[in-house]
Amino acid sequence: MAVYLDPPLWPAHETLFSHLISDTSLAELHAFAAAAGIPARAFDGDHYDVPQRRYDGLVAAGAIPVEARVLVRKLIASGLRIPARSRTKSLKTPLLNRWNMVLPGHDALFLDLLDRWSESHRRYHGCTHLLAVLEALDLLTAPARPPRTVMLAAWFHDAVYRGVAGQDEEESARLAELRLSQAGLPEADVDEVARLVRLTSDHRPEAGDDDGALLCDADLSVLGGEPEPYARYIAAVREDYAHIGDADFAAGRAAVVRQLLALDPLFHTERARSLWLEAARRNLQGELARPGVSGRP
Repeated sequence: MAVYLDPPLWPAHETLFSHLISDTSLAELHAFAAAAGIPARAFDGDHYDVPQRRYDGLVAAGAIPVEARVLVRKLIASGLRIPARSRTKSLKTPLLNRWNMVLPGHDALFLDLLDRWSESHRRYHGCTHLLAVLEALDLLTAPARPPRTVMLAAWFHDAVYRGVAGQDEEESARLAELRLSQAGLPEADVDEVARLVRLTSDHRPEAGDDDGALLCDADLSVLGGEPEPYARYIAAVREDYAHIGDADFAAGRAAVVRQLLALDPLFHTERARSLWLEAARRNLQGELARPGVSGRP
C-alpha cells in the first residue's frame, strides 16, 4: 500500500494543485489525508486536490512523489479511478439535456435543483446518483419514455438531503409541491410527483402502482452494480455520513442492509429483477458479511 502525489501543475483559485491518491484503498487515502490535516471537502471521488503549499509537507509525511502520468496509471491500475462522466462537475450538460426533455423553459428551476444536487456535503446522493436514476428509468421503460411525473419525481426525490431518513423525503416532496405549482403544472401532476417522492422513503409501492414501482426500482438500481461501482457506492455513502463515528455508522448501515434484504420484493418490475436482483442480493449479503458492518470484529 502506498500514497502517491503528483507535482503541483493544475491551476485553480490563484494557485497550483497536486493530486493525492492511494494505489490500494480509499480508506488508506482518507486516513493519510486526515492525519495530514487535509479537509474532507478536498476529496473528489478518487483523489484529494491539495494546494502547492502542502506539497513538501505531504512528501515529508510519506506521500511518494511521481509524475502526473505515472499517478494516473497507478490510479487506473488500483481500480479506484472514477470515469469522467461519473464526476459531478462534468454532468451539468447531460442533466440539462434531460431536464429540457421533461420541463423545458424552466431554467431557473433546473439551476436550483442542480445547486441542491451539487451541495458539497453530498458524496453518494449527488448529481451522479441523479443521472443514474434517470438512466435506470430509461432502461426500465425502453423503448418507451418514462412518464413525465416519474422523471420529475426522480429530479426531486433527494433534492433536500441532510441524511435524515424520512424527513429528507418529506421535505423533498414539499419542495416539489411548491416549485412545480409555481411552474404551472396541473395540480394532479404536482400531487403525483410528491406522492412518488414520498415513496422513496421506504421503497414499498403498493401492488398495481406501476409508476411507484418504476421510481423505486430505479432508485435502488445501484444495488445491482458490478463489484467496483458497488464498492464506490459504499465508500460514497460512508462519506455522506462522515459526521458519524465508525461504530454508529456500522450499526446503522447494517440495519439498512438488513431492511433492504427483507424487502419482498426488492425490485418490483420484471425488467428490474432481470437486470439487478441477483447481483443486488449478492452485494448486500456480501456487505453484511464484512467485518465492521455486521457488528462482528
